[in-house]
Amino acid sequence: MGTDKSRKAMEAARRWIPGGVNSPVRAFRAVGGDPLFIASASGAHVRDVDGNEYIDYVGSWGPMVVGHAHPRVLESVMEAAKRGTSFGAPTEAETRLAELVASRVPGVERVRFVNSGTEATMSALRLARAHTGHNKFVKFEGCYHGHGDSFLVQAGSGAATLGIPNSPGVPETLVRDTLLAPFNDLKAVERLFAAHDGIAAVIVEPVLGNVGLIPPEPGFLEGLRALTRDRGALLILDEVMTGFRLARGGATERFGVRGDLVTLGKVIGGGLPVGAYAGPASIMDQLAPLGSVYQAGTLSGNPLAMAAGITTLELLDVPGTYERLEALGERLERGMRSAIEGKPLCFQRVGSMFCLYFCLGPVRNWDDAKKADTKAFAKFFHGMLQRGVYLAPSQFEAGFLSLSHTDEDIDRTLAAGKEALAEALS
Repeated sequence: MGTDKSRKAMEAARRWIPGGVNSPVRAFRAVGGDPLFIASASGAHVRDVDGNEYIDYVGSWGPMVVGHAHPRVLESVMEAAKRGTSFGAPTEAETRLAELVASRVPGVERVRFVNSGTEATMSALRLARAHTGHNKFVKFEGCYHGHGDSFLVQAGSGAATLGIPNSPGVPETLVRDTLLAPFNDLKAVERLFAAHDGIAAVIVEPVLGNVGLIPPEPGFLEGLRALTRDRGALLILDEVMTGFRLARGGATERFGVRGDLVTLGKVIGGGLPVGAYAGPASIMDQLAPLGSVYQAGTLSGNPLAMAAGITTLELLDVPGTYERLEALGERLERGMRSAIEGKPLCFQRVGSMFCLYFCLGPVRNWDDAKKADTKAFAKFFHGMLQRGVYLAPSQFEAGFLSLSHTDEDIDRTLAAGKEALAEALS
């Protein structure tokens, strides 16, 4: 299939945009070649500017859980746009979406909307520091919590894809307050608490989705909950990716572990830019204007994003929704495990999130993930692309299923996967 128009579009983009992209992992640096320029999308399929159509497992990196351009979401956004695109003043839609979030996530009494997951995690950490009076915090190697300065130490997502362990421009003083531990290693976290006073919080993705897909081992999240409670630190669950995707109440519900604060994004905006952080009133009411912890945003609670988020969450309330997502995931997993049997590969899945690692598994943490053969993955990626399947252009990103994927989509993907694997491993 030809991609000349995408190539020319990239040449033009490089003239005006650094690297031609507005988010680094889009650049195809990890897999080679030029990125596809997407012209349109519908359901589980995307079309590029050359007219090629692909089964999409990127899903705008997670938010499109009901599929692209869902008619009801579009209708809600268009109706909201007719009333005005931004007011810089309160709207009833903000209250409605906050109510929907709080009714789903255990322990949430207050919600503050922002414009991105990065804003959500930055703000949650500031609030945790103010609440505890401490500065240090624990994060896990490979966890990606946005591009806030404090979080760009051993980060996942594009930082992992491009091999950038720490970004220039991050002050050394902030790095000193960032304590690192391997994911799924509770003993390492216990050692950090023993060695350091003044830890404000532990922040964790309940399921790592920015170094591929790594689930928590039994007892890990429960151990973090007990440890932080005992040591007077807050537990921040970063559910920007997992929120309302893994269950009606997100990973909080799926794993039965409550954070003191939870950060959200992606699904709650239905594909529009949005983020949120939430928790009990005793912590959240320390935010201005009630308290002294300042955070603001001119476009926070944007009415278009609120409309899309409300409708998306309402669609997810249809009976059988999460059972359908699970069934699609199981169908894909069965087929992939059959295809990779006897090969040095590992397929991992939690609900509607998945990753095929080009290394032996299980993959438990970032050190395990780094063993993956990224060159073989790049061959596989392009093989799938040539067969009409669009995966994330990095070994270190999760794939996403949506309610718009069909059994036929899965079967076509599996057929393409067998052929692409044979090429990649030859």
